[in-house]
Amino acid sequence: MIPTPAQAREILEKYNKEPFHLHHGETVSGVMGWFAQKYDPGNVDFWRTVGMLHDIDFELYPEQHCVKGIELMKNEGIDDIVIRSSLSHGWGMTNTPYEPESTMEKLLFAVDELTGLIGAAALMRPSKSVSDMELSSLKKKYKDKKFAAGCSRDTIAKGAEMLGWELDTLLEQTLEAMKAIEKR
Repeated sequence: MIPTPAQAREILEKYNKEPFHLHHGETVSGVMGWFAQKYDPGNVDFWRTVGMLHDIDFELYPEQHCVKGIELMKNEGIDDIVIRSSLSHGWGMTNTPYEPESTMEKLLFAVDELTGLIGAAALMRPSKSVSDMELSSLKKKYKDKKFAAGCSRDTIAKGAEMLGWELDTLLEQTLEAMKAIEKR
């Protein structure tokens, strides 16, 4: 089964109760949907579902992140392509057996950490929003290693490299995606 984004949200809620984790799933799902409209418009829902489920195991099994998710998703009857694509974002950081190969998987790898950094930067703004954030402001936060220290700059940079993009391109497009989904 390949769940719809709404079904993926219900599945995510079975294993995650903290509002932060649910919001992160929604954010990554929305950003992935935005990128899908540009790079794979026939598969927007699939990209959104992958984004929604990527951290299915994080709240309950942080030490087995991207590994326990295999079992959880198989128990839900989720198709192997969703499992592989969702859990490839932990490549090199967890014990996931899946290396990002497709553009979608590489984007998920890159934007997972980046959406966290952008979200943290938005909370520091008077508006508490990305709507008025400029790329230059984001770049300053990105360069400040003490700011949102849990968001791996190495992973973000490696994701841009995997995609064959300049870092600024990834930052700019992800910021644009977050602005678009915030308006919904």
